[in-house]
Amino acid sequence: MKVAFEYGHGLMEANLPDDTDIFIPGETVPDPPHLADKAGSTKAAIENPLGMGRLRDQVSADSKIVIIFPDRVKGGFQEDSHRRLSIPLLIAECLAGGAQERNIKLICSNGLHRKNTKEEIRSILGDAVFDRYWESGQIVNHDSEDWDNLIDLGFEEEYNSHVIMNKEVFDADVAILVGHALGNPYGGYSGGYKHCATGITHWKSIGAHHTPAVMHRQDFIPVNSKSLMRRKFDAIGHHMEKKMGKPFFVCDAVLDTYQRQIAVFAGQADLVQQASWQVADRRTYVHWAKKKYDIMVIGMPQAFHYGNGMGTNPILMLQAISAQIIRHKRVLVENPVVICSSICNGYFHDEEFPSYRATYELFQHDYASTLPEIERFGQAFSMKQEYIDAYRYSYGYHPYHAFSMISCGHIAEKQCAAIYIVGAQEPGFARGMGMKTRSTFEEALLDAQKYTGANPSILAMPKAFKTASVHLCMEGSSATVLDDISCPSQHH
Repeated sequence: MKVAFEYGHGLMEANLPDDTDIFIPGETVPDPPHLADKAGSTKAAIENPLGMGRLRDQVSADSKIVIIFPDRVKGGFQEDSHRRLSIPLLIAECLAGGAQERNIKLICSNGLHRKNTKEEIRSILGDAVFDRYWESGQIVNHDSEDWDNLIDLGFEEEYNSHVIMNKEVFDADVAILVGHALGNPYGGYSGGYKHCATGITHWKSIGAHHTPAVMHRQDFIPVNSKSLMRRKFDAIGHHMEKKMGKPFFVCDAVLDTYQRQIAVFAGQADLVQQASWQVADRRTYVHWAKKKYDIMVIGMPQAFHYGNGMGTNPILMLQAISAQIIRHKRVLVENPVVICSSICNGYFHDEEFPSYRATYELFQHDYASTLPEIERFGQAFSMKQEYIDAYRYSYGYHPYHAFSMISCGHIAEKQCAAIYIVGAQEPGFARGMGMKTRSTFEEALLDAQKYTGANPSILAMPKAFKTASVHLCMEGSSATVLDDISCPSQHH
């Protein structure tokens, strides 16, 4: 059979055996229905918060209010996206309680991601909210290197994670987190406490969980909501609330493959996580596979969620492949083979990922046999002024971001017998990350039989990086056992 996979800005066709199984998120197995009345459901959630009183009862004329919203990486840009619907409703709720518009601040929780441009902020929030607050300086990006607007909260007690957070959020009388419960290879779901633990902190806080010591543990893969990483997110969020002397007001939407709301919950973070994850599990953990697969075939576009160049930047290429392994480990044999098309042309996009080329070059030298062996340079890179300035003033990713991606990238090497990049224009970049290269899918499939034997079982996943992915499970496997991390469903 012929299957087209993403490749650069276009597609590459593969001739695959007729018994290949194909899975496309949202198509092969339909998502649960999205909300018919998204605005009404969002309003109802805000007016009936879980575990706390209404927002209007928490504010006064002097209240300082911050609304923290996710960056462009996820959440959608459609007119009825969660951010566009929920933020005006949250503002209206605060104003109904007597709050003053001049005391409202909107903060983009970009964390170590590059700051969002003025045009991107407009696309996220919509014209009405943007025009209402931009010119007055009431919409800003979080800056994890702005020590005039950071506060060091010391170390949380449970895991000794260093907690450094946005000071405007700390000082606010009301702090509102607008997030998304969407399947994520880092700890199960976005939103909830993951939002504040990664989006409004400092690289030293993110370095408490996006590291080999956390990501290479057995509880990290397959993806689940009980890993040490997830527990650290919660501990950091709890520590923030304890030190702030107030809980976050969380408004999270469960999203489908196309970023549409399946459900909306608001209120106390722990309760919102519990409610939203139970709904999200029905969309995210898909019990579909009838067998385990020897080979997973995917295609990588040049541009996807981290930005233009993600599919050609060799560190991010390996990270993206690892993310698919983390998600789908349950349906893959031990030591599977991954075959992935990528134009792999040496385009790092140095403006957007300013430290990545130097980080890649570092891995090629100084006796670095495996990726974790260069982790020791993370602090040095994170303190280089040229990279800090690029992050703060030139819309570049923070230098520590590359090291957090390296922690993920090594998972593919640990888990796979071989990884093939198909169609690389500059194949040395792929080989420099430990991947094999072939010109065509067919050549890669033939060579892969050295690891799989003849007649391997093949899982093809076109659109793997162009849609919100799921976490594949075996058909008939249980998703209700609380202490079974392989397929979590309930969370307490």
